[in-house]
Amino acid sequence: MRPPVRGAARLLSGAGIAAVLLLPAAVAAQAAPLSGVPATDGKSPGVPAADGKKGQELPGMPSALDPGADEVACTPASREKAKKQDWSRQRLDLDRLHGHSTGAGVTVALIGTGVAPGAAGLSGRVTARGTAGDDCVGHGTFLAGLIAGTGGDNPRLAGVAPDARILALRGTDRRGQASPGPVVEALREATAARAGVIAVAVALPRRDAALTRAVAEARRAGAVVVAAATPDPPSRGSTDEIPSRTYWPAGEPGVLSVADMLPGGARPDGSLPTRGIDLAAPGAGVVSGGPRGEGHYLGGGAAVATAYAAGAAAVVRAAHPDDSPDAVIRRLTATAYPADIPQLDAYAAVTTVLGDSAAPARAESAADPVTVRDTSAADRATGRATLFVLLGSAAVLAVLWGTFALSRARARGWRPAGARVTGEG
Repeated sequence: MRPPVRGAARLLSGAGIAAVLLLPAAVAAQAAPLSGVPATDGKSPGVPAADGKKGQELPGMPSALDPGADEVACTPASREKAKKQDWSRQRLDLDRLHGHSTGAGVTVALIGTGVAPGAAGLSGRVTARGTAGDDCVGHGTFLAGLIAGTGGDNPRLAGVAPDARILALRGTDRRGQASPGPVVEALREATAARAGVIAVAVALPRRDAALTRAVAEARRAGAVVVAAATPDPPSRGSTDEIPSRTYWPAGEPGVLSVADMLPGGARPDGSLPTRGIDLAAPGAGVVSGGPRGEGHYLGGGAAVATAYAAGAAAVVRAAHPDDSPDAVIRRLTATAYPADIPQLDAYAAVTTVLGDSAAPARAESAADPVTVRDTSAADRATGRATLFVLLGSAAVLAVLWGTFALSRARARGWRPAGARVTGEG
């Protein structure tokens, strides 16, 4: 007589159902980006959205206009608006940061193409000296939005320090071409105005004695000086033949030198090589406004990363008003995400209690150009590990359930559950 196994089969099917129920959770864990940073190469014209999918396309914000054009044609107003928070603000965790500090009471002097005082999200908080209120390029206004913009009608596009004030200073000509003279004059004006943070959005290829003195004077006056580690790469030709060099004033002692990075942590392809970078910050596919209209643009480069670092310096100064400029820089570098070039973590810089053993303000210069660690591979490895753990748990549960079912079936003499036992006659 073949033993009935219908009851055991029913119990074993329950184990299979449990395993199937766990599989969607495992697949979701593998599919979701655990780092909270959407995967993108930083080259797409679309705005990276919160779910990692391509968002609305926006016009690009140039850092300078064509110097060879017969007439100056200013950057036109954007007709498009971003509808979602971009990856850079998620990476910097600005929503949580603003619960601790918004930069209130701190003035950030921004040296670049100028800032339009009436720009959306900046109205009433910008002081422009001389011609700095005429931002034909639009780049300076774009950066000001990253430092201290309110986001206008979209608060999730606010800057790092939305309650800080901007002192706009021109470090370029009207087309955005930088030279030492305007930068030196702007540094002196920022020092005289007692700006708490000075952001230099331009990078000069040669050191200048007057520039060195102006930086030293600003630091002695108590300013945190933040500067772009490199200029934007040339729009034509390859950067492979451009040798590594130091740019100024980023290379001056005590200046926080900032480079741009992609969501995965690496520097963008074609970035100019340099040494002595102190900090990396988001610098690709970043959303902000311009001097005309209420639309948005996409921007990138070391100047964009510098704006984010300057905003971070402002929220640190507001939260720790007794810290010296060196202590502020120490906070920004010691609390950064560890990598070949530390990656800015504004929230940690504001909230971390530092001990005497914290890292020094300026890292040792590498003998060769360094790259930022790409954390996307680690995120994928973590996702795979989570998948294996969940699948393993489902398999163990199935085995245990099967063992229980077989033992119950054996105890019943392989009769189906609920069957009546009758005597033989």
